[in-house]
Amino acid sequence: MVEVQARAQRELARVAEVTGPLGERFAAAGEELALVGGPVRDAMIRRLQNDIDLTTSARPETTESLLEGWADAVWDMGRDFGTIGCRKGDWTIEITTYRSESYDPSSRKPEVVYGDSLAGDLGRRDFTVNAMAVSLPDGAFVDPFGGLVDLAHRKLRTPGRPEDSFSDDPLRMMRAARFAAQLGFEVDPDVVRAMTEMADRITIVSAERVRDELVKLVCAPYPRAGLTLLVRTGLADRVLPELPALALERDEHHRHKDVYEHTLTVLEQAIELEDRLPGGGPDFVTRFAALLHDAGKPRTRKFQPDGTVTFHHHDVVGAKITRKRMKALRFSNDTIEAVSRLVELHLRFHGYGSGEWTDAAVRRYVRDAGDQVDRLHVLTRADCTTRNRRKADRLRRTYDDLEARIAVLAEQEELESIRPDLDGNRIMELLGIGPGREVGEAYRFLLELRMDRGPLPPEQAEQALRDWWASR
Repeated sequence: MVEVQARAQRELARVAEVTGPLGERFAAAGEELALVGGPVRDAMIRRLQNDIDLTTSARPETTESLLEGWADAVWDMGRDFGTIGCRKGDWTIEITTYRSESYDPSSRKPEVVYGDSLAGDLGRRDFTVNAMAVSLPDGAFVDPFGGLVDLAHRKLRTPGRPEDSFSDDPLRMMRAARFAAQLGFEVDPDVVRAMTEMADRITIVSAERVRDELVKLVCAPYPRAGLTLLVRTGLADRVLPELPALALERDEHHRHKDVYEHTLTVLEQAIELEDRLPGGGPDFVTRFAALLHDAGKPRTRKFQPDGTVTFHHHDVVGAKITRKRMKALRFSNDTIEAVSRLVELHLRFHGYGSGEWTDAAVRRYVRDAGDQVDRLHVLTRADCTTRNRRKADRLRRTYDDLEARIAVLAEQEELESIRPDLDGNRIMELLGIGPGREVGEAYRFLLELRMDRGPLPPEQAEQALRDWWASR
């Protein structure tokens, strides 16, 4: 414990250049100020970033006036929740008035009530590891609920009864799963029990808040831990029902993989491959596509007389299911399209047999993947969970070959911007027609010709177009 505190002191010394003068500024005005929550926790586990959360006795208007002339920039987007933000050098700071908040059973928004003490403010926080503070400017450590002990034991508990905490803000149930995923902590059995009993309360929380927690969970270092907790407590049934639905019933007569466990394995393997992506990781689009790539299987499952099970067209069905769920969670259209396209294309690689890819097939693969081709590479590789080493090695070699083919053709033909060899104006000029449906048909013919045969000299493309037109 002493070692943890010493480590925290070293980390907190980094922010003293900011927190010291700011604490003195508030103290001179007769107000209390304390570093609180995540930054205190993160300092003790060497995760302290450049974002600082502070809590104060000052009301927002007082906080704002005290920051004027000191901060480089000040903003008040969180004023309704008692929060004033600012920037000082490389530090981003949010200062929130002591508060408590609770939900009306019929409301989606918390009612903010200002508090009057640091101890009271800490008591309303979600978990004990987030209910520690360092008062400013004296630097005294405040830990009324044993957060330091829980941090050392890697345990997630609430300051008071979990039922009271989750009644105040049901989103905290999802935060429990998110912190399990971020920190790798064990969630206290009383917390798990309360999450299970109160899972229905999550339905009063706005889709946007649920979405934001889900994104943080999926992008965490250990998402399996958080996701399995959501499934175990029934929260997933309310916020992401497609995930528990993958736990398909099986019996001794029907042979197929455990789709739920397969999905979690694919997610973990996709994470291991994120260094192949241009931006590295964590990459939400790739991870969420891995999580939902088999979402269509429950609806497409068919039992065969020989004991096997089929899931024909689960890729297409899964893409539709993915779009519907992501729209309900208020994701952006671009994110919905990216994830859905990956789900729809995740089987495309297996549709070309044992690797005898024609140039035309490679072109179509890249064209259909579009700007998601790098993510599709990762998802397709991650989707191999067979224990048969020989089969796994064969699939890996085949995909290595495909990526090499793509690289060669991309260099030769600019695959990502494939267009027909003739544009619309030239089509109309050659065929003697005006704008309309027939120009579109001719354009699609030339695009397919480009896919099949690669770039053609203009005279060959023109002759092919004339022959096609004459044969109509």
